[in-house]
Amino acid sequence: MKAFTYERAASPAEAAAAAVRTPGAKFIAGGTNLLDLMKLEIETPQHLIDVSRLDLDKIAETPEGGLRIGALARNTDLAADKRVRKDYGVLSRALLAGASGQLRNKATTAGNLLQRTRCPYFYDTTQACNKRQPGTGCAALAGFNRNLAIMGTSDQCIATHPSDMAVAMRLLDAQIETVRAGAPARTIPIAEFHRLPDGAPQLDTTLEPGELITAVTLPKPLGGAHIYRKVRDRASYAFALISVAAVITPGGGGRLAFGGLAHKPWRVEAAESRIGQGAKATAAAVLAGARTTPQNAFKTQLVERTLDAVLDEARA
Repeated sequence: MKAFTYERAASPAEAAAAAVRTPGAKFIAGGTNLLDLMKLEIETPQHLIDVSRLDLDKIAETPEGGLRIGALARNTDLAADKRVRKDYGVLSRALLAGASGQLRNKATTAGNLLQRTRCPYFYDTTQACNKRQPGTGCAALAGFNRNLAIMGTSDQCIATHPSDMAVAMRLLDAQIETVRAGAPARTIPIAEFHRLPDGAPQLDTTLEPGELITAVTLPKPLGGAHIYRKVRDRASYAFALISVAAVITPGGGGRLAFGGLAHKPWRVEAAESRIGQGAKATAAAVLAGARTTPQNAFKTQLVERTLDAVLDEARA
């Protein structure tokens, strides 16, 4: 790990100002992803700004009937919150499907949204990776890509976003609140938060340099059956080959979001009108434009089968 300097921020505004003042700075809270990347010298921040002691860990009801989740709320606390379990069950289930109990005790809401891909070529500094080092190429295109993306890909990158929580947040139309130095605070819809690779795969989100997440807001509850189904190579502590977050209403409508398909949580709102037609028709609409390799082409069938199981569970 390369040497770095360190400071502890006393407020969100102070943290944002410090990040702008010090080139190459990174925020650190739980550190469950950043520290691993620093040890491998994939991330090499010159300065760390500790935000872990800021008062950003509360979960509170909003006047509109939703929930405001502090950026530093731990994954374990969020999954166990009675209001989340009652009204946003898909979020609680998604959180419990991710990582291990020890990591959930440390990982934060903002950190979960910001975690970087687990593509093996991103983690191997001897391999070409446009996300790690722009312009070097993508070794995954002709390499081992069984777990990688089939939607929203480019010739620059076919990595997938690893978060389970973010898939549920996308389903629920979460809003992400931030602060910036010398600029007004802003709110970013989660649909606009994560980026597709396109020509700049090194950029994961639409955050500006030095912009700090302070909270995530959920709208009022949707009702219906909340389901999160994750298909993976082993029963626990593994990233999704495919995951489906669903809210299915009694009339057969609902919402769907998918993990393991793309560079960001994948939702095709137009496909949701086909839920009543069954898994095959819905999956076909979700997967329109899919770009597969011989190794990951099985994901198209896996989406349909997983979705069929979700709809069966909702009917039951």
